[in-house]
Amino acid sequence: MSRPRPNILLESINKHTYKAEQVLSAGAIFSVYYQGNPINLRILNTLVSYPGPKYKKVSFSNPGHAFNLAERLNKQFDTDDFKVIKLLKGEEVTEDEIRNNKG
Repeated sequence: MSRPRPNILLESINKHTYKAEQVLSAGAIFSVYYQGNPINLRILNTLVSYPGPKYKKVSFSNPGHAFNLAERLNKQFDTDDFKVIKLLKGEEVTEDEIRNNKG
């Protein structure tokens, strides 16, 4: 079974490389939470500090990727506390609001 055609909202084509960047609509964002709280996921080498930690994605527009990550983390940490949360709406914020609240 093939994927359904995406709904393209915007498209920009680079005239030098001919690569197109498309903004597609998504029904929701699916994020992996731990014990009901949002998480970040960081990978690092414990023997050397180079090249430094890398952060992995924990939110996806495809639910399958989120469920696979939650399942892998539950197995890795021997728990069932990692769950997939469907995000449909959110609160718009500005960088200034975030900076001022950390302050």
